[in-house]
Amino acid sequence: MENEIIAMPRIGDKAPEFEAITTQGNINFPGDYSGKWIILFSHPADFTPVCTSEFMTFASMQNEFIALNAQLVGLSIDGLYSHIAWLRTIKEKIVFKGMKNVDVTFPLIEDITMDIARKYGMIQPGESNTKAVRAVFFIDPAGTIRAIIYYPLSLGRNFDELKRVIIALQTADAYGVSTPANWNPGDDVIVSTASSCGAAKDRMENKDENVTCYDWFFCTKKLSVEQVKNAPVKK
Repeated sequence: MENEIIAMPRIGDKAPEFEAITTQGNINFPGDYSGKWIILFSHPADFTPVCTSEFMTFASMQNEFIALNAQLVGLSIDGLYSHIAWLRTIKEKIVFKGMKNVDVTFPLIEDITMDIARKYGMIQPGESNTKAVRAVFFIDPAGTIRAIIYYPLSLGRNFDELKRVIIALQTADAYGVSTPANWNPGDDVIVSTASSCGAAKDRMENKDENVTCYDWFFCTKKLSVEQVKNAPVKK
């Protein structure tokens, strides 16, 4: 409907719950993945070229996400048999950037009623009344939405960025820091802003060689790649 308001979960909300049929069997979401990070992502339709390139890329990186305690879950408004046929075609016929014989083993949700897509605000009438945009929801082990990225139908996702988001969120949780613009593991992180005049003064007089304060509100500290890699994972 033209004037339909699209409800959309927000960062900090609990991930909306649902039961669904997938290519890996029935799931209860997000309960089945309690204790894991979840990347829930939608795509417009099966047998479309941009989506095909994305699924091949996600599948090729699946072990990297597993190492980050992250579960991939895909969704489109197509039916289960369409999903199965499309994933078989990907494995048997498609070659992309050196990837071939790619086996997609993470669950792909059937959502022919569009109930789940609507619940997550994945249907954007300005883009299409019948297709889910390329939405990505990052959900933490407690079932809370921590980040959301939306792309138009024409734009394929940057998968290095999706992985970077998970690592940055986990790093922020583990060390109580923030990550600055263009942060990657090994770069300096931002120390929380001082909350009082006394704390600001102490911070500026701090002689910790790992912390650099340019002013009371902007302090950075070193965090090595190994520290990021070995950060305690939030369960």
